[in-house]
Amino acid sequence: MERISPRLLSWASILDPGTREQAVTTSSLPFIHPHVALMPDAHLGKGATVGSVLPTLGAIIPAAVGVDIGCGMIALRTQLSAQDLPSDRRAVRVAVEKAVPLSAGHHNRKVSRGHTSLRVAELEHRAQEAGVDPDRYARTWRLQLGSLGSGNHFLEISLDEQDRVWLFLHSGSRGVGNKIAQHHIGVAQQMARKEGVSLPNRDLAYLVEGTEAFSAYLRDLRWAQHFALLNREEMMDRLVTCVQEWVGEQVVASETVNCHHNYTARERHFGKEVWLSRKGAIDAGEGVPGLIPGSMGTRSYVVVGKGNAEALSSAPHGAGRQYSRAAARRTFTQDDLRAAMGDIEYRDTDAFVDEIPGAYKDIDVVMRDAADLVEVRHTLRQVVNVKGD
Repeated sequence: MERISPRLLSWASILDPGTREQAVTTSSLPFIHPHVALMPDAHLGKGATVGSVLPTLGAIIPAAVGVDIGCGMIALRTQLSAQDLPSDRRAVRVAVEKAVPLSAGHHNRKVSRGHTSLRVAELEHRAQEAGVDPDRYARTWRLQLGSLGSGNHFLEISLDEQDRVWLFLHSGSRGVGNKIAQHHIGVAQQMARKEGVSLPNRDLAYLVEGTEAFSAYLRDLRWAQHFALLNREEMMDRLVTCVQEWVGEQVVASETVNCHHNYTARERHFGKEVWLSRKGAIDAGEGVPGLIPGSMGTRSYVVVGKGNAEALSSAPHGAGRQYSRAAARRTFTQDDLRAAMGDIEYRDTDAFVDEIPGAYKDIDVVMRDAADLVEVRHTLRQVVNVKGD
């Protein structure tokens, strides 16, 4: 751990100057208590650094939660082992690509499956009880449930250190969550302008506890976090169905972990109740299970938190980008991606060049940096990868 300043601690051994400067700026805000914790995967983000944990008193910065509210991972350990998997992995990849809408802007044509309908009904009930109107943000939100999105989101079939089969996926609150986040970031910026608040960066605009704007954000945020959680459960159901049809037997879950990494929660740290915003970070409280994925061609980890107080009981949410998407496309080729993926079954397209493992920090370095934050329980290697472009 490096103490960059009295109010900024970093667990990132790989940290570019721009990210460091952004984090220093954020940590200078007067309502930070006691400090910002930078995770090993930290990199530049909108306003606040991706891979940062911000404890705040009496305020929340919507951009420090992120625009994909509730984004996270779910992993399910099955009773299957490597020897139970058919040799034709392409068949299951194609089946998953048909079962789960992929890519930005893509969603289901209708809500028809039994469990999809039940989850939509649960979200409608929750919205009504909380006084949330998701339709004002995205009328198609019901159709978005069970869709992946693009970027670093994925569905994977993996093997652990004992060759047991795991199903693993990463996604969030989709378009409706993005619209909710953008709306409240805008509200915070408008309030800052109206009240003459001086900010080091307009995306660090905040909402003050006790105001209606703060309460409205919290209501919408909590609904979107739950949407993201159910979205992952829905996709996992579909992934399980595809695997069952592929292997010819029922999949039985031996263990399941479902965790957010873009959210705010009320927690107690260093003697005070704070709003703890984890932007690209997972809860790593003592004994809390978590998931840390690598890039599309590198290992992922099932972990348990160590409750490191200085790190605000948090841990990284992945490898963390080293190259922007544009820079990755200038640096790497489709042939480079093929070489990096090896024998992993994936859709061979240049659309994924900006997701090449080389565009990310070395996951081995990230996990070494996180040694004081989490204990590794399982190491996963992909055999099938599905992504949206």
